[in-house]
Amino acid sequence: MISRIWHGWTQRADADAYEAMLRAEVLPGIGRVRGYRGAHLLRRDDGAEVEFVTITLFDDLDAVRAFAGEDYTRAVIHPPARALLTRFDERSVHYDTVLSPEQVREQMRATS
Repeated sequence: MISRIWHGWTQRADADAYEAMLRAEVLPGIGRVRGYRGAHLLRRDDGAEVEFVTITLFDDLDAVRAFAGEDYTRAVIHPPARALLTRFDERSVHYDTVLSPEQVREQMRATS
């Protein structure tokens, strides 16, 4: 499994609207991509801005490419969401996911 990590920042006044858009439109919309496994959404107040981190999960890099295109590290930002961002990572980073919460729970059950 591949974890794709990206950061974006909004003004404090736009943070709730941005989060709502991610929850209602953006993240569910990625569900159309074969090999998409879900996402984590992180939020942190950062002074005058609010930082968001998305960790999207995909089966493999082919699934990431199906989502982002051949230049799979470039950020994919929904235009209405872009309007709420003050700044963002131009590129996402990708990691092999070597341990997931589900695997930890399975290990805990197996040893109990």
